[in-house]
Amino acid sequence: MKRGLILSLLVALQFFLLVGQSVHAKGIYYMVKEDGSLCITDIPNSRKYKPYKFQKTINYIRNAIIAFKRDHRSVEEVNRIVSGLCSKYDVDKKLVMAVIDVESGFNAAAVSTAGAQGLMQIMPETGRDLDLEDPFDPSENIDAGIRYLRYLLDTFPDKRLAVAAYNAGPNAVKKYGGIPPYAETQNYVDKVLARLQHYE
Repeated sequence: MKRGLILSLLVALQFFLLVGQSVHAKGIYYMVKEDGSLCITDIPNSRKYKPYKFQKTINYIRNAIIAFKRDHRSVEEVNRIVSGLCSKYDVDKKLVMAVIDVESGFNAAAVSTAGAQGLMQIMPETGRDLDLEDPFDPSENIDAGIRYLRYLLDTFPDKRLAVAAYNAGPNAVKKYGGIPPYAETQNYVDKVLARLQHYE
């Protein structure tokens, strides 16, 4: 789940509580459209809506929003870290910046629904393989992510395949002999490559 989507969900839930609606009495339902936009309602008119169970207080939501904004890092801050590490591991800086942009939107506290963590959204198992101690420390997370990208680029010289492997895993790319036929992975590759031009 991306930064904008999480923040939108938190803001929407805050609104529902502020206007005095009971989460438990009526229920809140959400749906994520194909374009990534979020719809929230208490009167679902489609089976695509899913119930959102939330038992936290309004103060919890406010604090979550504050913390979420606080952990958003500037492009300049991340760029400084990335520059030195990319030189060290011989990885294209533009590629790393694009991956971070798509993966976390520069939010160092990001956690996906699958459990991926930090700026480069590293899964816990991958983090252990990379000896990543603190996935929410920007420098440590980026260092581990770049080392993983270096491994993928060595395994798949085609940049598109390396990016696909970062999303779907190297075994999936090997299995299909190319970009896996997953809509998420195909969209991910397109987004990362499109972001490259922003970091020339």
